[in-house]
Amino acid sequence: MASPASMIVPLSSNFLVPNGTFFAELFAFALMVYLLGKYVIPPINNAMTARQDAIRQQFAELDEAKSDAESAEAEFRAQIADARHEAARIREDAREQGAAIISEMKEQAQTEAARIVEHAHSQIEADRKAAVASLRNEVGTLATTLAGRIVGEALEDEARQSRVVDRFLADLDASSTSGAS
Repeated sequence: MASPASMIVPLSSNFLVPNGTFFAELFAFALMVYLLGKYVIPPINNAMTARQDAIRQQFAELDEAKSDAESAEAEFRAQIADARHEAARIREDAREQGAAIISEMKEQAQTEAARIVEHAHSQIEADRKAAVASLRNEVGTLATTLAGRIVGEALEDEARQSRVVDRFLADLDASSTSGAS
């Protein structure tokens, strides 16, 4: 084994003891940290801060746009609901107007039908009276001719003809009334 004295290492080769290059390296490192801290890190920090501010502003704008969109959507839904109510009201008004028009037209049709029926009754009554007068005239002429043949003398007198015809028709009416009973 080696003796303890042989194990002693000279000071110049011991890595735990600082030497001149160590101080130079330490000075270079400190200079590098100072230069980085003075010229490189502040612009990076400023860029990061600006980027964070931009992101915050974008989030604020996004929240504002979202609230605007929600209010616009609520307004749109309200307008659609109003439009639907208005359309329903218009449809109801149209139904009521249609029902009123139909009712009015029915009433006019019934009035017109009643007028036509009344006119028809009047026309029928006038035609009946004309027919009765014509028949009375023809029956009178036939009755006068027949009575003249039976009696053997001509009934030329108007008043006499009229009396004979009226009597004949009265007898005819009396016989038809008693026959109908």
